[in-house]
Amino acid sequence: MRIIVNIDVPDLAPAIEFYCAALGLQLNRIIEDDIAELGGASTHIYLLQNPAGPDVTNARLVTRHYDRHWTPVHMDFVVDNIKTATQRALAAGAIQESKCVTWRGSKCITFSDPFGHGFCLIEFEAGTYE
Repeated sequence: MRIIVNIDVPDLAPAIEFYCAALGLQLNRIIEDDIAELGGASTHIYLLQNPAGPDVTNARLVTRHYDRHWTPVHMDFVVDNIKTATQRALAAGAIQESKCVTWRGSKCITFSDPFGHGFCLIEFEAGTYE
């Protein structure tokens, strides 16, 4: 089984710029002008350009919005140095939402990207949770 990550964004170009600058990812390719494949992580990350508003492909007609949100499932980016990674993310336009929290052998800081998606930077002492 493979896992990929899809991130809806309202505009592809600034999303590519943010994720490459904030996390050191690189653009692998653009697919039909509305999907960007990013590499440099342990899985491919796809940025999917989708406008805000009703999602006509969804039978429940869910309205897509880019207001700040947090879901129980979100991305955590494991970094070697949380201070350096935090500086890089902030310089790229991320918004820091918490102080550094230590928990079970990890240091974690929560952020949001410019499009309202929450994510964490995590530094492990021993490679994973203790």
